[in-house]
Amino acid sequence: MPLDHDAANAADAVLSGLRPYPVAITTKAGEKLGGLISLSAGSGSVLHEAPRVQISLAKRNLTHDLVRESGVFAMHLLADGDAETRAKSFAIIRGLGGRSGRDYDKIAEFDTKPGVTGSPILLDALSYVEGKIVFELDIEESHLFIADVVAAERLQRRPRLTIGSAWADLGADWTAEYERNLIHEFNAARVQRGLPEQLPATPQ
Repeated sequence: MPLDHDAANAADAVLSGLRPYPVAITTKAGEKLGGLISLSAGSGSVLHEAPRVQISLAKRNLTHDLVRESGVFAMHLLADGDAETRAKSFAIIRGLGGRSGRDYDKIAEFDTKPGVTGSPILLDALSYVEGKIVFELDIEESHLFIADVVAAERLQRRPRLTIGSAWADLGADWTAEYERNLIHEFNAARVQRGLPEQLPATPQ
């Protein structure tokens, strides 16, 4: 059920506080590699000895299809720190979050190694876990995946990059283009939930 404008803004303020870190998701299905930036990833278990992770992927995204096909993914946190470190993290955000993987090979521009699941590991990330999916839930606009952690590694000893810090320095032109491109994903989600599509905002 849609909310009125004020309630929707209040909900966004609450929920955005639950998504402080940009997370890079990668996967491999057959010979096809894919990846995206997610703000909806998190822990899926309270057990230290048997960790799980959860991600929600919109059905419109190619990475969603590849994760469903392969049953595996890698989830990376990104690094903050000096200018060079931040530049590498921003390159990951721009490369995985800027365009659809249906248009080009998102992974080719990055230094990677194959993980134990076959998912490409981004070597400029801060850390990662690899997951093998054990539960999947269809939630209309997306699928929620719960995965057992099968591998993990810390690649750097640096702070975690937050979405607020990243958005402040990614550049107004890129973030504006990113927001415009999201209209297609949002409209696909609206259709899945029986809501009317919206027209894209006119660039200023």
